[in-house]
Amino acid sequence: MKFSEMPYERVDMDEVKSFFEKLINDSKNAKSGEEQFELHKKYYKFVADIRTNIIIAKFRHDCDTSEEYYAKENDYIDEITPVIAQLDTEYNKVLFESPYRDYLESKISKVAFKNIELANKSIDEKILPLMQEENALISKYDKIIASAKIPFDGEEYNISLLRKFLTDKDRDTRKRAWKAYSEYFQSVTDEIDEIFDKLVKNRTKQAKELGYDNFVELGYNRMTRNAYRRAEVENFRKQVKESFVPLVSEIQEKRRKQIGVDELKYYDNEVYFNEGNPAPTGTPEEILRAGQEMYRELSPETAEFFDFMTENELFDVLGRKTKKQGGYMDFLPKYKAPIIFANFNGTSGDVDVITHECGHAFQGYVTRDDEIKEHNDITMETAEIHSMSMEYFTYGWMDKFFGKRADEYREMHMMDSITFVPYGCMVDEFQHIIYDKPELTPKQRKEVWKDLEKQYRPWLDYEDDAFFSEGGFWQKQGHIFWNPFYYIDYVLASVVAMQFKVWMDKDYKEAWKHYLELCKLSAKDFYETELETVGLKSPFKDGTIETLASEMKAKI
Repeated sequence: MKFSEMPYERVDMDEVKSFFEKLINDSKNAKSGEEQFELHKKYYKFVADIRTNIIIAKFRHDCDTSEEYYAKENDYIDEITPVIAQLDTEYNKVLFESPYRDYLESKISKVAFKNIELANKSIDEKILPLMQEENALISKYDKIIASAKIPFDGEEYNISLLRKFLTDKDRDTRKRAWKAYSEYFQSVTDEIDEIFDKLVKNRTKQAKELGYDNFVELGYNRMTRNAYRRAEVENFRKQVKESFVPLVSEIQEKRRKQIGVDELKYYDNEVYFNEGNPAPTGTPEEILRAGQEMYRELSPETAEFFDFMTENELFDVLGRKTKKQGGYMDFLPKYKAPIIFANFNGTSGDVDVITHECGHAFQGYVTRDDEIKEHNDITMETAEIHSMSMEYFTYGWMDKFFGKRADEYREMHMMDSITFVPYGCMVDEFQHIIYDKPELTPKQRKEVWKDLEKQYRPWLDYEDDAFFSEGGFWQKQGHIFWNPFYYIDYVLASVVAMQFKVWMDKDYKEAWKHYLELCKLSAKDFYETELETVGLKSPFKDGTIETLASEMKAKI
């Protein structure tokens, strides 16, 4: 079914509560594991309908944040999702405590029951008002970002549409664009500080109510860290500081020479060539058509997937002034359909959508017929492997998008991917410090960011910019507001995707076969076990990052 034809029905909370009440009662009184599993299949269908309606409403709101009807629906969803999560948890407790647990584990998997255990520790009816307030604060931040009107060279731009000027080939143009960007954030920084301060205090209070010392452990449980915890992440960040920060420093020197400047400044960030970064040569419609050609050639599975997406209007990728910023993929369970949201802005990021977000969507597509919902409850460090690896697997088709500059795009993409690794770790360490010390003032939080930048991005020179030089850069990073401790998942996935890159350069067909195997494994097993199954090394293992840094250095 085409997305424009999909009906939206507001979730009736009386109906939801009634359904869960009966389901919980019937499940408690089940006489066998088989009977309880049949009841669980009814849960799958009901939750699929709810989730589909929620995604449709939020997606349509994101496509036009000024549209009144879906703006109100978005506010309503912010209110009801904590309540639904609580009901979901109460039901899953019945599964967790079932006398037929062995049978249920054989049907649903041990991973699912570990996830239920973490969810049980993450929510309680007494914190629902705090969770609703948390959602409202996030939406308030989103509105500030989405409603940005930034004057530049006689025109007015939102953040996404300004981006192409931030990496313009003319240094003066990008310097002025960064100044306009900075001035906008400086004008709203106090408001963002206030929102974030409330978020930190809110999340800390939730944690205290549930018996935690602070939000960190609760945050890990909410991110479903079912196979590793804080100690492993800290060891990973330590390896990145030792191996990737020096490598990225070398990349910055190479970049400085390539763009022909004496010293790199912050307004040179993400610019890789003196003639400017390679940009796609076609219109948005031509980029989508080139994407379709690419996926038809890549494999039978990707051909079927992309045709399905195109035929059913499952892309909304054109940048618009009233559109929410960013890009993402979601999944409509009722229609077994992935859906992709993005903001094309004339930069190479437009092509990244066709590779990265389609990596997510492709994995959702190849597992769409699995009746066991829990098999697709993928934790983010695994989900991001699918997307980031697809960026590398599509390298051979970049001439369709960049023409004669395809090689430059590949070089830029690889250097940018390596450069991201320390930055992603910095975001993660920042959040750990913030939630370890919730009493920090807004000014002190910015000082924390400034100190971390010296460790992870020592090459950055903000000159005397009033916003960035004072540690404000993190306020533009939405994940810090939306999903605490999510960002490290990008980094973990990135270094695994780099392993696929090394592999495909030796044997593309074999690497693709194992990538497809990983996609189909979905969430049937634990993270490190799945990596081992498909022939990849755990990022947490000592030596993995040092070896990978050496291999990637050889490629650039």
